[in-house]
Amino acid sequence: MHILVVEDEPKIASAVKRGLELKGYAVDAVGDADSGYSYALDPTYDLIVLDRMLPGSMDGVEMCKRLRAEGVNTPVLMLTARGTIGDRVEGLNGGADDYLIKPFSFDELTARVKALLRRPKHHVGTLLTVGDLSLDTNTYEVKRGDKVIKLSHKEFSLLEYLMHHPGQVITKDMIISHVWDQDSDILPNTIEVYIGYLRNKIDRPFPKSPPLLHTMRGFGYKVSQ
Repeated sequence: MHILVVEDEPKIASAVKRGLELKGYAVDAVGDADSGYSYALDPTYDLIVLDRMLPGSMDGVEMCKRLRAEGVNTPVLMLTARGTIGDRVEGLNGGADDYLIKPFSFDELTARVKALLRRPKHHVGTLLTVGDLSLDTNTYEVKRGDKVIKLSHKEFSLLEYLMHHPGQVITKDMIISHVWDQDSDILPNTIEVYIGYLRNKIDRPFPKSPPLLHTMRGFGYKVSQ
């Protein structure tokens, strides 16, 4: 999953970026509202973590309003030191999906990020399933049948992205945009390598079960029965 962090305090931005990356997310961080607005127009982001008080031509609330007016529906988690009921109402009415007051616990931030990312309509709760393959976005447990499958952070992120779109063909460009951040120098062959890693863990050890990870030559990949 690809997350944009818009935060002008370098220490906070760095801590949030690093912490979310350790959880397996691809994260880009910018420090002003105008850059944040430009980045946020990119539909490849799955979530925006947005500071309310920002340098630039607008604050976080105004930025969120403009994004919604442009038809950008990416979930927004707003961070702020302003925690009155009126402030929270203004942020939520401006288009934010959630509101977290500084200083905050990183565990709470992570829990709210997960909650916002669990919103796609094709599944309920924390569990993604395709056939007998399951992925829990809360516990990070992946199983095929009753067997637990150990994945690296990047393998997990790739499989999670594919399983958020079961039966849909996902191109290499889409994978690069959602699973790696913009600073990463990723080649198309890298995607093939990671698809191979996944296939070796979720398909090849289960020869009596139908393969779930499919290569659509010339188009991309999909997870389906």
